[in-house]
Parts: sequence; C-alpha cells; structure tokens
Amino acid sequence: MPIPTLPGITAGTISTGRITTRVLFSGPNDGIPVLFLHGNLSSATWWEEAMLALPDGYRGIAPDQRGFGDADISAKIDATRGTGDWADDAVALLDHLDIARTHLVGNSLGGSVVWRLLIDAPERFLTVTQVAPGSPYGFGGTKEVSGTPCWPDFAGSGGGLSNPELIKRIAAGDLGLESPFSLRAALRALVYKPPFVPEREEEILSSSLAIHIGPQDTPGDFMPSPNWPGIAPGVWGPANALSPKYADDPARLLDIDPKPPILWIRGSHDLAVSDAAASDPGALGAAGLLPGWPGADAYPPQPMLAQTRAVLDKYKAHGGWYDEVVIEDAAHAPFLENPQKFNVAFHAHLKR
Repeated sequence: MPIPTLPGITAGTISTGRITTRVLFSGPNDGIPVLFLHGNLSSATWWEEAMLALPDGYRGIAPDQRGFGDADISAKIDATRGTGDWADDAVALLDHLDIARTHLVGNSLGGSVVWRLLIDAPERFLTVTQVAPGSPYGFGGTKEVSGTPCWPDFAGSGGGLSNPELIKRIAAGDLGLESPFSLRAALRALVYKPPFVPEREEEILSSSLAIHIGPQDTPGDFMPSPNWPGIAPGVWGPANALSPKYADDPARLLDIDPKPPILWIRGSHDLAVSDAAASDPGALGAAGLLPGWPGADAYPPQPMLAQTRAVLDKYKAHGGWYDEVVIEDAAHAPFLENPQKFNVAFHAHLKR
C-alpha cells in the first residue's frame, strides 16, 4: 500500500511471529513510547498528525492492525476470541520493540482492543486514552447500561449487518461522491461532523480502502436467526469480533492491577458511537428504517455512551481514575477534526 507519509513519520515492515505488518513511527528511538491503535475502516495513516504533535521526547508507534492496510492478508481474525487477536498482536509488537511499558491510545475499534489489553496486560500501560471507543460490551445486540443481551444469540450484531453496497464500492476502489455509499461519502457523513474534510483526505481514503475484504475478513460471515433483525454473528472478521457475543466481561476491568489512568475523549456529534448510533439496529428500527422492529422494550438503541460511563464509574470506584472530555463540534475522529483541543487534553494526560 504505497501511501505517502508526512515528513517526520517513518514507515517500516515488522514481523513479530504473530503477524507481519506496516508500522509507523515518529519521534526519537529512545523516546517515551505511545502506541496508537486505529479504528474500523481505517489504518495507521489516520494517526500521523497526532503522532507528529506529541511533546518532545515521545515516540509514536502505530501499526496497521490485523485485517487492515498492509497487515498480512493471510492473518485472519478469529472472532470467537473477541478482540483477542488484535490485543495479542499489540503485545507481540511491544515485545518485539523491547518496550516494557507504553502509553496506549485507541480509537473506535482500536478502543475496543484497548479494553481487552487492559484486562490482559495492565502492567504494560502508563496511561490509556480512549478516543470514541466502542462500548466495553461490544457493538450491537445489547440494551441497558449493564449490557443485557437483547436476544440469547446476540442477533443484530456481527458481520451480517454490514452495508453490502458500501463493501462493494470499497472492493471496487470507489473514491467518488456519486453514491452516498462510497467510502468518501460515508466518512464525510458519519465519521466527521459536516462540513469537515480532512486535509489529507486522499491519503486517508487510500489507506482505508486497503481494508481486507472477504468472508473471513470484512464483512465476515453470519448466521440466520429467528430473532429480529434475523441475523446473528458469525466467527470471522472485525465486525463479528466486535459482537457482544464474544466480548470480555467488563467486570474484569475492576480487578486489574495496576489501574492505569484513563482519559475518555469524544466528539459531541459522534454518530458512530453514541446512545443512538447511526448503524445500530435498534436506532435504525426505532427510526422506521429497519422493518419489523419489535419495539423499545425488546430491542432499544444500544446506550453505548451510558454503558462506557457506567463501566468507568465502577473502575473509579474500585481505585482507578478516569476523566471524560467532550470536544464540541467534532464527531468520531476529534484528533483530526479539532487537533488543537484534542492535543491539549491528550498531552496533559500523557504527563499526568
């Protein structure tokens, strides 16, 4: 994937024994490490500006995660492990680079990986910054702040609900705006707050189009379900890995030791992760856009923000620390949409 990088960013190919992938670096080799994990329909390219803006003496590290960008196409995501494959890849990268402890940053899907990393290896992280992370309970198919499953088979989550026209246009490399289902149109409408357009939109789009496409990648497989909306999670690919069917129990976060301080930072107009997310079946059903909706008692919109806040409140009550920062007039990528405000909060947290 010949995506040009900004001056000050270096790209390398690293093999860890788990995966071979592209990794971006910024700052001095002996600097304090900051590991950045990108989101869905994304790549390490999204983090370049944030990496270059790090304070003096910090070293940014951003891999293309499994299933995205220049990650080995043969390295598939076993969704039955939840976010386990990504978390293990991240730890393997830290081991390969001989990094004992690092600051950790995740956005969206990358934030979902961060929840798992905190459970698996809390001693490896100095601080954690969650940028519009997925709910600790996973994406789709749950209700209430406690993450109660709407159905026993978690119908309404996983790969079967991916928009087929969007996937088709990504596979075809569509960079246009003629269709609302092109990647450019989708990002402008659902990831950024209109009318924002990133300065490096072409590089971001090109890197995002390199998402791995197929029944074991994106969109992944699915199972038919007797429960609304008729589709339950399969066992391969990113969307299935994010299903609450395979999510770790967030209660495990309460017992980790040490408990790294967590900054939760999000945009005020996020449509991708919210209490009525644009692609959540409950929200679509309530809006009349998905037929047969069984009603708010059976399948309400997933309260993603409320779920995250409830888990973090318990984390704090059990000896941890967190702060929630909302950046006004930004959406799902506040580090791109308002880097000045993002970096003020982020850099202060790094120095905590």
